[in-house]
Amino acid sequence: MDPVIVDVAEQKRLNDAREAQVPWKKWGPYLSERQWGTVREDYSDNGDAWNYFTHDQARSRTYKWGEDGLGGLCDDKQRLCFALALWNERDPILKERLFGLTNSEGNHGEDVKEYYFYVDSTPTHSYMKYLYKYPQREYPYQDLIETNGRRSREEFEYELLDTGIFDDDWYFDVFVEYAKAGPEDILVRISVHNRGMEAARLRVLPTLWFRNTWSWGEDDRKPSLLDAGPGTIWAMHHELGEYWLHCDGAPETLFTENESNAQRLWGQPNASPYVKDAFHAYVVSGQSDAVNPAKTGTKAAAHYVCDVPGGGSKTIRLRLTATNVDNAFGDFENIFNSRVADADEFYERIVPRSLTEDQRRVHRQALAGMLWSKQYYYFDLELWLREHRSHPLLEAARRDVRNTEWFHMLNADVISMPDKWEYPWYAAWDLAFHTISLALVDFDFAKEQLLLMLRSLYFHPSGQIPAYEWNFSDVNPPVHAAATLWLYKYEKQLGRADLRFLERSFQGLMLNFNWWVNRKDPAGRNVFAGGFLGLDNIGVFDRSAQLPTGGSLEQADGTAWMAFYCQSMLEMAIILTEYDPIYEEVAFKFVQHFMWIAYAMDRRGEHPDEMWDEQDGFFYDLLRLPDGQTMRLKVRSLVGLLPLCASTVFEADSVMRYPKLMELITQFRKRYPELVAHVAPTDAGFIGHRERRLLSILNKRKLERVLGYLLDENEFLGPHGIRSLSRYHLDHPFVLHVGGQEYKVQYLPAESNTGMFGGNSNWRGPVWMPVNLLIVRALVNFYTFFGDDFKVQCPTGSGPHMTLYEVAQELVRRLTGTFLRDADGRRPVYGGTARFQDDPHWRDLILFYEYFHGDNGAGLGASHQTGWTGLVAPLLDLFGRVDAQTMLETERGRVMAGIVRGQVGGEGMGEK
Repeated sequence: MDPVIVDVAEQKRLNDAREAQVPWKKWGPYLSERQWGTVREDYSDNGDAWNYFTHDQARSRTYKWGEDGLGGLCDDKQRLCFALALWNERDPILKERLFGLTNSEGNHGEDVKEYYFYVDSTPTHSYMKYLYKYPQREYPYQDLIETNGRRSREEFEYELLDTGIFDDDWYFDVFVEYAKAGPEDILVRISVHNRGMEAARLRVLPTLWFRNTWSWGEDDRKPSLLDAGPGTIWAMHHELGEYWLHCDGAPETLFTENESNAQRLWGQPNASPYVKDAFHAYVVSGQSDAVNPAKTGTKAAAHYVCDVPGGGSKTIRLRLTATNVDNAFGDFENIFNSRVADADEFYERIVPRSLTEDQRRVHRQALAGMLWSKQYYYFDLELWLREHRSHPLLEAARRDVRNTEWFHMLNADVISMPDKWEYPWYAAWDLAFHTISLALVDFDFAKEQLLLMLRSLYFHPSGQIPAYEWNFSDVNPPVHAAATLWLYKYEKQLGRADLRFLERSFQGLMLNFNWWVNRKDPAGRNVFAGGFLGLDNIGVFDRSAQLPTGGSLEQADGTAWMAFYCQSMLEMAIILTEYDPIYEEVAFKFVQHFMWIAYAMDRRGEHPDEMWDEQDGFFYDLLRLPDGQTMRLKVRSLVGLLPLCASTVFEADSVMRYPKLMELITQFRKRYPELVAHVAPTDAGFIGHRERRLLSILNKRKLERVLGYLLDENEFLGPHGIRSLSRYHLDHPFVLHVGGQEYKVQYLPAESNTGMFGGNSNWRGPVWMPVNLLIVRALVNFYTFFGDDFKVQCPTGSGPHMTLYEVAQELVRRLTGTFLRDADGRRPVYGGTARFQDDPHWRDLILFYEYFHGDNGAGLGASHQTGWTGLVAPLLDLFGRVDAQTMLETERGRVMAGIVRGQVGGEGMGEK
């Protein structure tokens, strides 16, 4: 990032929000894209959230914990919401929310069946742009359900494009743009483009409504929406205040209540004749008495009838303001033009100048997706558990309800979501990766997100960080410390070292680290068994369930994650030691922890009960059987690559400045010379290029052996990144027979063929962006330690010999190339989907999928998992700014490398 961008209008807004508390972020895209089918809205007896509250019910049934809509926005407590509703005069229902398949309906689990795109956004949401592609033919709801239901896990998913509904370009491109004239003055421009050659009609209903907070017995104060003259809707809320929605062209305005249609849902009388699905009844079914003739309610819409000529367009203008302006549209276009220019200026300044036009497009859309994926998340577990009769402090409480041990939890914040349709709930380790991308545009929000998980209303009293709402007690990889360090180092580069953030995080992370040590190393052997650890079905067994063999599983990835955690905490402690010497002894605690963990993975000599296999030159999970025997589960996967990621470089003077720490380390080396000699990074000792120190599980010999697998195109190195499972297992699957049952792990480049984790977990081959980032980080680390003299063949067996910098660069080229046009003008992410490759209205719209085909890079899984796949932006950023010599030799290079490797030592650069 350019160190001086204070002259940029959007940066001034960010500064005003931080320094003067100007509420530029009060309004944003904080509306979910799916609230139905979530744990929060589940009051079933069996915990089947998907089938308890369905898409079909959603138009008629009031939500309690949140709202959803098309291309919408709301305030930061989601009291007043705005979104689109559409009708093409053919669909059986009004299109108010996105449709998709549930876990039980999809042959590969849940999956949204719509095409929508986050085109642009600034960090304060002063400008945003969204696109929804709406077919003119009848939407094939039943066809999608039935055809996917007939397909097996070995077959592709049946997508909306496969139905033929977009043939002949019979669809509308509906763009929604927002521009802020002020923090609470929001202009809305809806542009409807008819991509077909025949005229077509579209009903557009921009809708304003209050989240229902008055029907649950907690607060009976009911807000109201009123007709305030031609084309004007007046909103009044006891906390939020007053707002006016001005609708250009004085359209018909419709009013109803955001109340459930009990008659349709349950065959019971409605408390009011005006209910949530009234606009559907009025527009689609022609029921004129469905809406309130008194023009009042808690849900309102402006009804536009747009006759759009073939190849033509229509524009609708609205303005939502906290003051009732007289001429709402007089300066409309000037404000919009100004905000678009502000957005262009902001991205022009933060994007590396060396990037190509296509790289810039990918970079900007990745960050736009990150910013659009914010969501207000409300969940009061105390209340929810009481309503389920399962609060653990109640007598005769049910014990079969999820999350009972989290009754302390109250979440009510704007949070970065993995995906607002498929995963409309936060996931702790996803969130840590999100912040690395978000830091490119908004340090304040990124830091707030990391601190959020350490707050007492999220953080468990035991020290556990919540995983995700389906099971807060599940175990995610401990990556918060690394993300905290990255943010601190990156911001320091710009001249603002936020020590308060670092120390606040460190105190919470200390508690979480102790939770890991106490809960996940039950035998006290410095080896860890955390559960599935986010890697779902990559292993032989479901690692969150009881083993069919009995005994226990010692996880190479879980143990490596903890070694990585130690390194991150050590680095933070050393930074804090500069300001408080008490942290010297704390730093030594993590040195000691790391050394014992590294030694536990491979002790000196050959032992059958350790994770390193000397014959294979790889790390494996260790199955410890009830009779005391052990067995290495010889699956070559990310499980065995993660020890590579537990590597950190220290500058020459970073440790020597602290005599107490050096005294403790010297004493440790004297007491345990065998241990230190075995885990030392090189046979010659600790000293590397420019007298740097390396802390790593891998010494040079092990590093060479693991890199041999990593960089082999017949093993892990795919054309678009590192595969999660070695391709070797395509023809040589790992098979284990236990109790008359066969457990098989075979390389699958795309979707999973197992039912583990609901059938939509896919770590058996595809490329996942977050772990690839950690591997890039490790390669950069090793390069800054070993320098240009250490080279490896890439690809193994056939390629040139490269420095580890060049290897990291090659890996980033393959990863980012997933989204970029190749020599034939095609984007690998879209595979063989012709429309996305060739159509000018589709080909530059980038989707950032959850994971990618291990052999061709095609996008798979959640299509809007911008969250951790948004890491493509910082990957483009890194090598767009620093060359090998700069990274290896100069102060600036060490700081820039710190964006990835978070090194200790060296001062930040740039100006405030």
